[in-house]
Amino acid sequence: MKLIYFTFLIVPAALLCLGSGNILARAEEDELDDVVDIEGEDNQVVGDDALVDDDESVVKSSQDIDTTILFTKPVPSLGDLTFDIQAGYPVEFFVGFINKGSVDYVVESMEASFRYPMDYTYYIQNFTALPYNREVKPKQEATFAYSFIPNEAFAGRPFGLNVQLNYRDASGNAYQEAVYNQTLNIVEVSEGLDGETFFLYVFLGAGGVLALVAGQQALASLARRRSPRSVSQPVETGTASEVDYDWLPKEIVNQLSKKISQDAEAVAARKESKEISRRRLRSRLKL
Repeated sequence: MKLIYFTFLIVPAALLCLGSGNILARAEEDELDDVVDIEGEDNQVVGDDALVDDDESVVKSSQDIDTTILFTKPVPSLGDLTFDIQAGYPVEFFVGFINKGSVDYVVESMEASFRYPMDYTYYIQNFTALPYNREVKPKQEATFAYSFIPNEAFAGRPFGLNVQLNYRDASGNAYQEAVYNQTLNIVEVSEGLDGETFFLYVFLGAGGVLALVAGQQALASLARRRSPRSVSQPVETGTASEVDYDWLPKEIVNQLSKKISQDAEAVAARKESKEISRRRLRSRLKL
């Protein structure tokens, strides 16, 4: 029993000691962190010096270079910088590079990308960077072709199209120029008749035919139900005094009539012969 009491007293004290040690260690670490932060603040550059450093890190274009862009697919209206492009179809354009300076320039590559319209630093999709590595002499110009295909999932939304040309001079200084930087609308092309629409029309046509057949059958059964039932007349056989020969051909009727007349003559002759024989028999009996 005393051992249990002793355990209950020792264990909480040990836990408190360990906890206080951790608290002191965390406090010392926080003080060290504060010191490090203060040293970092002393080494920071503020004001115009920071802007100068940022400007030096940005790659600019050369004043001796002029660039132009010409879209060939799709073809925009004259003087229209923003236009619609079709999702899933290639977009093609040419970039003109004019060297107005006195040194050689080498066009290294050109790349395009879709940017978020509200923040052009946010990339939506990067397209392939085409390498050219073509040298352009002073007072000369060159043309470079580029094409890409917008994703069909982007249909119905505007995106910023950024086309960048990367080049350098004879001294090795790198330059970068945004040839095109405008917001475009990506539209979905509605084709005349695709496979899904064709099968939909076929299904609707088959359903219409089945509906017509079912309607015809229903109307026919309904008409049979509503029509009055014809009462069958009893047919008597052997009671008619005369036979109707109108449905027979005339030749057969004439033959039948002749045969009937001959039969009638034969019957009359028989009756007459019988009558004669009876008379003879009576006369004999009288004698």
